[in-house]
Parts: sequence; structure tokens; C-alpha cells
Amino acid sequence: MLPFHYVYSPDSRIHLFTHIAEIGVKKNLSIQLHSFPEETAETLNIYFINDGRFDWRINGQAYSLYPEDTILVLPGQKFGNEKEILEIGTFSWIKLQVNKLNSGEPIPCKWSGLSKNESLAVGKLLYLNTNPVLSKLTETGRILSGIAGEINNQELGYITRVNQLTSELLVTITRHLTKQYATPRDFPKVFMQLEESLRKDLSHQWTVEEMAAIAGMGTTLFNEKVKSFTGFTPINYLINIRISEAIKMLKKNKNNITDIALDTGFYSSQHFSTTFKKLTGYTPSEFRKNNLTNE
Repeated sequence: MLPFHYVYSPDSRIHLFTHIAEIGVKKNLSIQLHSFPEETAETLNIYFINDGRFDWRINGQAYSLYPEDTILVLPGQKFGNEKEILEIGTFSWIKLQVNKLNSGEPIPCKWSGLSKNESLAVGKLLYLNTNPVLSKLTETGRILSGIAGEINNQELGYITRVNQLTSELLVTITRHLTKQYATPRDFPKVFMQLEESLRKDLSHQWTVEEMAAIAGMGTTLFNEKVKSFTGFTPINYLINIRISEAIKMLKKNKNNITDIALDTGFYSSQHFSTTFKKLTGYTPSEFRKNNLTNE
């Protein structure tokens, strides 16, 4: 049986798990002053509120946390209590070693059963998420308890089980994140939100799996919905968005064509030029010459 308060770090029982920087639980029986200042996370921190109420600041925003809340703190984000106070209550956590998330990196999951595309989708969803507090996600508490129990007991196969449970935690959280966008029954709204995400990060090499995950659907249903809604496959629709943004940039005459190609997600200026001419009838240079404005 696990104690109410424990912390496992690489110098103790988790030295075999290079992806886990720390896992622990804290039962706080009295208000502690000067014990929880805001600091910058170096890892992907996942917290679960077991009981009590806590006031934390995460990435500059204030949040009130309640039992069964799951909290996500990404590498590089600041978190803690503005007054450095740690309130009465119990919370558990795990800190995972990942690169500082950006628009194109997957969660490194060589230790897990996640495919490359699944890892990319997980990383992208965490990167795009704007709400670090997931309410009533009770599965987080169960999984964290399971990971800690496996590490504590070290029974046959515990390394495999820890890795499986850590993967399950990431999948559970990112599936929950997709539900925050909308449901398939409200696809026009979902689609507008998806397109906004695509336009904000066109240089990223989007996959259908990532786009479907953001829309909260499986890839088969997502393909069907996009084709029915737009008349294009998801990839062809994405190409149209890339070209429409490239047209705006070409008219402004501020960047060279190679920069425009890379900024809108094409592999090279040649790939950009070929695709652009196929869809518009002009090469980028010809289009710029005929449509240059003084914007």
C-alpha cells in the first residue's frame, strides 16, 4: 500500500524509466506559506486533484482547482501560487521528460506503443490546447495510482505496465482534449475551428491523423465529413488553404518565393511552384508580376 505522501525520482525507484522525471502524491494537512512559488516547468507536468481546493496560476492565468480536475503544465510554462501558498488538500502528479513542445514535434514515445503519427497528434493537441484544466477527468487519478503502484511493488512485468499506463494517460488526456472542440454533429463549427488552427501554423506538416484528432473524430469519419462538407479530401483542402495564403503573401511582395513556400508548408520552392501552377494556371513569379499591389 502506498503512503499518503511519496515522491519517486530518478535517484530512487524510477531510474529505469528515462521518460519519467518524477511521480508523487502530497497530502497537505495545513496551509503552507512560502512553499509553492511560481516556477517554470522543465517537463510535461500532469497533476490530479484528489481532494481539497487549490488556487494556481498557470501560464499567467488564475485557476481554481477542485477534486477530479486534471492539470496540464507544458515545458516552458510558469505555474504555482501567486502568494506562494499551498492550500489544504491532496494532489498527485507525474513529470514526463519531453522536448519543449512546438508546432512540429511529437511527444517522444519510443518506450510506448504509440505510432509516429499518434505521437505527432498527441504533441500537436497538447501544443494547441489553451485550457490547462480538464474537469472531472477521473481516469487520470486511477492511472497515476496504477503507475505508482507498479513502481512501488515492482512485480513481474512492471516496466512494461508502467510504460503502458503512461501511454494510456497521454491517450486519455488527448482524447478528452478533442471533446473540448465540438462533436461531429456540429461539424461546421468544428471545421471553422480546425481551419483556424491550420492557418495559424501552415508551415507544420499536418497529417490527417492530427487534423482528425483536433476535430475529435476518427480518421475515417473525418475524411467522410470533410469530403461531404467541402468536396475535397482533407489533404487537398489543406493544399487549397496553403495556396490561398501564398496568394496573399505574393501580392504583398514582402518575402521571396522560397520563404513563402516554406512558410505555407511546401517542401521546396519547386514543389510550391508546381502545385501553384496546377491550381492557378500561373507560376508564383508570373502571378506576382501580374497581381502585385502596394499593400
